[in-house]
Amino acid sequence: MNPLYQGARFLTAASRIEQAPDDQGREVAFAGRSNAGKSSAINTICHQRGLARTSKTPGRTQLLIFFNLDDERRLVDLPGYGYARVSEAIKLEWQAHMATYLERRQSLAGLVIVMDCRHPLADYDRQMLAWGRRANLPCLLLLTKADKLKRGALLATTRAVEQEAVRLAGKQTGKDACPVEVLSFSALEQVGVEPVQAWLDGRLGVIHPDAT
Repeated sequence: MNPLYQGARFLTAASRIEQAPDDQGREVAFAGRSNAGKSSAINTICHQRGLARTSKTPGRTQLLIFFNLDDERRLVDLPGYGYARVSEAIKLEWQAHMATYLERRQSLAGLVIVMDCRHPLADYDRQMLAWGRRANLPCLLLLTKADKLKRGALLATTRAVEQEAVRLAGKQTGKDACPVEVLSFSALEQVGVEPVQAWLDGRLGVIHPDAT
């Protein structure tokens, strides 16, 4: 187990960016539609069962949840509202808060967009990717529930998502775009944990003692 992620602890919850912890150090945010497996992914990456909790009513959590890894590093669980039974006005308000967070948060060093591998790149995912690229953030497209697809289908899906990510990146104008990576993941079978942790290490500035 990676001790950095195993030591993750709840820090605070914020309904708007003004309530977030001091904008210092580095943090990586996780976004994903309801039922995409975001909470399970965070728990598995951190080797904990109940760190990120799944709401009994999908889409009802409207808070940014901050987890401390150490004094300088954090993970952030963003609201998911793909299946939320709420008004369009509330959804637009959530979008405004997330756009503000992604574009103004100086300590934000990366964005993980969690997608069910059977239903990747829905409108919400594309919106999050567009915000991430607008903020010039390195993005990881995490294809969860990989155990639900056979190997060939999973490889085909991964390639298709990679190609679409490249196509979308080609639409970006201005300064050079930060990279978008795609990884498959299964919380049930513990597949993809180390590659995701390695990606997070890079964004969070983690230096391992044995690194050369």
